[in-house]
Amino acid sequence: MSKKAIVLLSGGLDSATVLYYALDQGYAVRALVFDYGQRHRKEIAAAKAVARAAGVALEVVKISMPWKGSSLLDANVRVPVSGVKKGVIPSTYVPARNIIFLSFAASFAEATGARAIFIGANALDYSGYPDCRPAFFKAFQKALDVGLKAGVEHHGVRIETPLLRMSKAQIIRLGVKLGVPYEKTWSCYQGGFRPCGVCDSCRLRAKGFEDVYAG
Repeated sequence: MSKKAIVLLSGGLDSATVLYYALDQGYAVRALVFDYGQRHRKEIAAAKAVARAAGVALEVVKISMPWKGSSLLDANVRVPVSGVKKGVIPSTYVPARNIIFLSFAASFAEATGARAIFIGANALDYSGYPDCRPAFFKAFQKALDVGLKAGVEHHGVRIETPLLRMSKAQIIRLGVKLGVPYEKTWSCYQGGFRPCGVCDSCRLRAKGFEDVYAG
């Protein structure tokens, strides 16, 4: 029987790479996508396209976050375009997003017998979100170990973060090697017809490809 995994798939560059990485590691994958009212809803269509290209089943979960608290959820708050600033958590941070997403993924994993959750979090070339840092994943893993039936019975669900300490360029090189269809991915926070090119996500993506192909 194949080992099973749940992959959190946003439709962006990192999550697409981690999906193909999990497949390359021999996992039978089911992708989990969230429709949480994000302004860049175009990423949901991108996630579906990436899942189709990879040949994996996909679940879209719709959740409501009416309290907003982020420029990705509130159209009245502008998405920052001044670039990533060290030590500053930008308004695109969605309160407790990865806690929420990983909780859903853990429930999905335990219900379906999956032993791993893959998430394309990155703590190097990223926007400084606290729930993308190694300390967060270490703490959340402890919560799963004591809070899941599978954890108590010592065959728990592991959080896999293979991209956590990689630069964006390293991620892209890995993805190219794995055949990730980056042309199907979407990174822009604005969610317009074309990428804006100036939001944090667009800047990080562009720099990654520049670092890979500039030479």
